[in-house]
Amino acid sequence: MSTNDTDGRDCETTPSYATAETADIDENVNPLDLVEPENALPDISLSELPQVAQEAATTAGWTKLMPVQTKAIPYLLAGRDLMVQSRTGSGKTGAFLLPILHKIQRNKRVCQALVLVPTRELALQVSKEAALLGKATGVLSVAVYGGVKYGPQTSALRDGAQLVIGTPGRILDHLLQRNLRLDDLHQLVFDEADRMLSMGFYPDMVQVKSFLPSGRIHGSMFSATFPAHVLRLAQQFLTEPEFLSLSRDRVHVAEAEHLLYADPGMKKDRALVRLIEVENPAAAIVFCNTRRTVDYVTIVLQRFGYDADKISSDLSQQDRERVMRRVREGKLRLLVATDVAARGIDIPELSHVFQYEPPEDPESYIHRAGRTARAGSSGAAVSLTASFDERMQMERIAKRYGIPLEERKLPTDDEVAATVSERVTSLLESKLRDRDNLQSERMRRFRPLVDEWMESDEGQTLLAMLVDDFYQDSLHAPPALPEEKPAERPAAQERKRRRRSRPRRPRNRRS
Repeated sequence: MSTNDTDGRDCETTPSYATAETADIDENVNPLDLVEPENALPDISLSELPQVAQEAATTAGWTKLMPVQTKAIPYLLAGRDLMVQSRTGSGKTGAFLLPILHKIQRNKRVCQALVLVPTRELALQVSKEAALLGKATGVLSVAVYGGVKYGPQTSALRDGAQLVIGTPGRILDHLLQRNLRLDDLHQLVFDEADRMLSMGFYPDMVQVKSFLPSGRIHGSMFSATFPAHVLRLAQQFLTEPEFLSLSRDRVHVAEAEHLLYADPGMKKDRALVRLIEVENPAAAIVFCNTRRTVDYVTIVLQRFGYDADKISSDLSQQDRERVMRRVREGKLRLLVATDVAARGIDIPELSHVFQYEPPEDPESYIHRAGRTARAGSSGAAVSLTASFDERMQMERIAKRYGIPLEERKLPTDDEVAATVSERVTSLLESKLRDRDNLQSERMRRFRPLVDEWMESDEGQTLLAMLVDDFYQDSLHAPPALPEEKPAERPAAQERKRRRRSRPRRPRNRRS
């Protein structure tokens, strides 16, 4: 259902690898599943919206608001910074666009609202809905993203776009080139924040932050999950953010998603690689039932370019200590292990647990899944099944322990290719930004050669090989994520307080 039907549902389509129910996940909210901020505000209806927002919704053909809109919009109108757990198709786009359209001063032709998104596709989708809702208000919006020419984007920015929607890397490019200024910014939104971090955009987001005005900016963050690094991101960019969730499956901040991918038609090793490519976890454990499978999966992941290693009972003590040292230092990205070999291993802030095959002992599932979603964060326990027996085993485990197991379809080749293309474009554009004048001059020597290569299949194959090598090298390192700041000692805090309380001495000026 699109926004020009009867409600304020997002115009973006539900990914084909999600269940058909995903688009309706917030249609009927169970009060037991609702998490609201303290000093909760009452719901809002379409007729209670401010005039500008009401006109925008009416022009778009809405007759009612979606639950996430009725719950979130009051906080956003009140200027309270908010983290919202929401999924594609829940109506989240309308939830942040309507307050933005209400707050933008239409007589000021400058950027007043910035929406950061992880992909070109989402930038276009949000921009499409902004244009639809903005018809009645006259608010000018533009989508900016990498991999395309700067010209049309630059023109729209210089013509006074008031609402800018884009990927962090391309937003940063325009800021550095002074095509975009944020001096008048007062609204900042992070849409699908978890995906933005998995795409590797965190360093770009930090640089964008340096361009934000020093005054108060109203911020909000929308994300399907809130693992520890997303919570830290919220603390860096938002002011005392509050949390709102309407998730039907009760996957809240402190719990894990339990996902099942059943695809007998595809080899498990390829299915695992697809999921890792899309999810791009910073750290994960892949559980197998036998040493032989551990050896095989480790080789597959290493051959594919991932930083993967194994723990099994046949390792020498020296090799085991080497792997454990990398685990303790947080330098190993993917650990493949059996249940027995993984005992006693603790990886902090583990975002994903992959089960290459269901555990032989049902209780082992609890121990496997329990390694993620710790210390007030969320994570994902992902299970792969390739036969009817394996699927039935997972259903028995879910029934026995009351686990809300959600079945999804594997990402298609096109979906994986689109995700990888977005990620590699972001990485390459980031490297280009870091080049100095001499390096850029040196690089220009090869433009004629690239043009020549583009005219033949053989040349394009060479270019594809170079991009593939670059991307594979990037897989050795996890995406950069917000780090937890160490707590200051009380003595250090007291010294700071005393320094701030001391009167400043006037400086002696030289005559």
